[in-house]
Amino acid sequence: MPDTQEHSAKQPLLLLPGLLNDTTLWQAQLHALADIAHCHVGDLTRHDTLQATAEAVLADAPPRFALAGFSLGGYIAQQILRIAPQRVTHLALLDTSFKPDSPERAAQRQAQQASVRMPGHFHGFGDKLMRSYIDASRLQDHALVDTVRGMTTRLGAEVFLRQSRIERVDGTQVLGDWRGPALVLCGRNDAITPLPVSERMAALMPQATLVVIDDCGHLAPLEKPEQVSTAMRDWLQSHAVS
Repeated sequence: MPDTQEHSAKQPLLLLPGLLNDTTLWQAQLHALADIAHCHVGDLTRHDTLQATAEAVLADAPPRFALAGFSLGGYIAQQILRIAPQRVTHLALLDTSFKPDSPERAAQRQAQQASVRMPGHFHGFGDKLMRSYIDASRLQDHALVDTVRGMTTRLGAEVFLRQSRIERVDGTQVLGDWRGPALVLCGRNDAITPLPVSERMAALMPQATLVVIDDCGHLAPLEKPEQVSTAMRDWLQSHAVS
């Protein structure tokens, strides 16, 4: 039966969002890749360590899957490779990093956590953070801005605090050991995880494809959904780890 064959040919795809992101981040890819992938969005909101978050994601994941991590989700993806590399067929890292937090970045996270604990309503990403997260050309795109603000506000202060406490650790070794299909994607104007970081990640995996998206900031899946979906389709259709 053709329908059964088509159904069985679809690949399990595990999508990991970033800080204060949920399924909304991947809404375009969930639709665009539905013909070739069974998509599942991991929940990164319940724990405050890499290990616990990765274990929780794995507990809900298919036996084997293609793995795509965005921003914080990229660090969780690297932890999954440490725990269960045999379950991963493809690896995609979008607007993320492999570097541990610098002392300055760690201090910045602590300051952000302190500000969130102050009295008042949590509004997610304010104007200052928004300027860091999306390309300058999109700051007047009210639909995009409202989507980002709605997502970050919906998840709220407690999720922000938990996710901010997750230690970002060095992924040099685990990425250097990865031999399967790999995609590294970055917005050219990403101010959170700048392009040189993605270039270094791709260099750790000689088999990786590096995709740089012009006129795009950090939130590539939302800012440039068609280009992201096209790159991910090409990646999914590359030869899998046996």
